[in-house]
Amino acid sequence: MTMAKSAILKSTEQRRGRPRKRAEQQRSLETRGAILDAAIAEFAERGFEGASIRAIADRLGLQHPLITYHYRSKDILWRAAAEHAFAQIRAGWDNSAPENSDLPPLARLREEYATLFRYTVAFPEFHRFMRQETFSNNPRLKWVAETLLTPLLGRLIPQIVAAQKQGLLPSVDPILFHYMMVSLTATLSEFGPEMQVTSGLSAESAKVVEAYWRLVDETVFGKPARGKPAQAK
Repeated sequence: MTMAKSAILKSTEQRRGRPRKRAEQQRSLETRGAILDAAIAEFAERGFEGASIRAIADRLGLQHPLITYHYRSKDILWRAAAEHAFAQIRAGWDNSAPENSDLPPLARLREEYATLFRYTVAFPEFHRFMRQETFSNNPRLKWVAETLLTPLLGRLIPQIVAAQKQGLLPSVDPILFHYMMVSLTATLSEFGPEMQVTSGLSAESAKVVEAYWRLVDETVFGKPARGKPAQAK
C-alpha cells in the first residue's frame, strides 16, 4: 500500500470516527443531565443527609457505579447538581435578557425573574432543593452562596438599584426586593399542593401558571416594564 493510499484510508477512518465520538459525547452529556436532575429531586425530598446515590440511581433505573463513575461522592454530586440548576437559569437569562441588550433595567429584571419563575414551574424541586440547605448552617450553604449566588446577585442588584433610581421600584434594600421576588417565583412550587386542596386550582395548569405570573407582573413591574422606558422622576 502506498503512503498516499494509507493516508487516505486513515483520514477516512478518522472522519467516520468523529460522528461516533460526538454521539458518545452527547450521550454522556444527556446521562449527566439526567443524573443531576434526579439528584436535585432526591436532595429536595430527603435533604443531603437522607439522600443516597443508590436512591438517585434507582430513580433513573441505573446501576449505582454509573453515578459514582461521574461523581465520586455525594458532596461532589450535590455541588454539581446546584451548578447544573444555576447554569440553566443563567442560560435562560442570556437568552431572554442578555447583558449586552438594550433593555432598560426594569424590563431586564422582569425577564430575568420571569425566567426564574418558568424554571421553578418546570422543576418545582429546585426551591425545595435550596431550602433544604437553610435548615442548618453547613458548608454547602456557604459554598453555594459564595460560588453561585454572589455572581447572580452581582448581575441583579445593579439593575434593581438603577430601576429604583428611576423611581420604578420601592426604595428598599435591593437584597430585600430580590428575596421578595425569589419568594414570588417559588409560590406555585411551594404551595401548589395546598392550593389544590383548598381551591381545586392546579399549579400544573398552564392557565393557572399564566394567571399567577400576570398577577406578579402587573403588581410588581406594572406597565412601564412592558412599554417604553419610563422617565426618571
